[in-house]
Amino acid sequence: MKPKVIAYKKIYPEVLAYLQEACEVMHLEEWNEEGRSAFDAALGGAEGLIGTGLKIDHELLERAPKLKIVSNIAVGYDNFDLGAMSRHRVMATNTPDVLTDTVADTMMGLILAAARRIPEMDQLVKSGRWTSPLTSAQFGTDVHHKTLGIVGMGRIGSAIAKRAHLGFDMNILYHNRSRNVEVERRYQATYCTLDELCRQADFVCVMVPLTEETTNLIGEKEFQAMKKTAIFINGSRGATVDEKALVKALREGEILAAGLDVFAKEPVDHDHPLLGMPNVVTLPHIGSATEETRFRMAQFAAENLVAGLQGKRPPALLNEEVYLNS
Repeated sequence: MKPKVIAYKKIYPEVLAYLQEACEVMHLEEWNEEGRSAFDAALGGAEGLIGTGLKIDHELLERAPKLKIVSNIAVGYDNFDLGAMSRHRVMATNTPDVLTDTVADTMMGLILAAARRIPEMDQLVKSGRWTSPLTSAQFGTDVHHKTLGIVGMGRIGSAIAKRAHLGFDMNILYHNRSRNVEVERRYQATYCTLDELCRQADFVCVMVPLTEETTNLIGEKEFQAMKKTAIFINGSRGATVDEKALVKALREGEILAAGLDVFAKEPVDHDHPLLGMPNVVTLPHIGSATEETRFRMAQFAAENLVAGLQGKRPPALLNEEVYLNS
């Protein structure tokens, strides 16, 4: 008998077909009240879950006694209570690597858009307000040969450093839990404290996972330490930044501009003060949002799931102890 799996949110037809070869799949494409009710009814018999963003905690795990594995179609896993999953002997997986280059491209796009005021100037042209030569009040700032500070030098941070250093001759500073010798060798990156990075960088880019330690990692103190010409970029999770402190820093001229792909609440409220600031570039969490990458993520997540259900080690296992003690 095939193991029972619940696939929540959109799954590509090819990936769904792959799952159906190995599993009995209940696919809930619409995560509405009806879909949630069907999920709750099927959870007790499910051996696997695959999707994005569902909070996996002790309460859910108590209702899923047969569950063996949860496969996140994402690199982030702040929706997982890994401690609870390990205690319940449930494997947790994610999809690293396949989205690294795509997210790094997006972050370089945010850096360029915020520095050269591209969305703002686009609206100037489209609204018919470009009726005379630009004045210095409408000028942007250079990116090349500037200093980029990257907070979180993992796979994506390293890919951003590669683009910035090799493509734009930028100097790289970074702050991380540990030294990344490879990025220092390849891109002449300099390891420093968070305070030093904030003080020296022309661009501060946050790429850390969301944990208790990184929640509100960037706040009033950090913004006050930054240059008044600094541009802040966040492509990690919205909660890594104190948004009230960011609004204050922008309003009071403590920093020049910001480029944001993430917010503390998503979708962001339409009346959020950041949305009314012309010096803030806002994106709807599109870091990995290309058809090619999202397909590869879904396929990788499916491979994780099937491997775990077949008694094999999933390629991207987060809680190794569950597999080793199985």
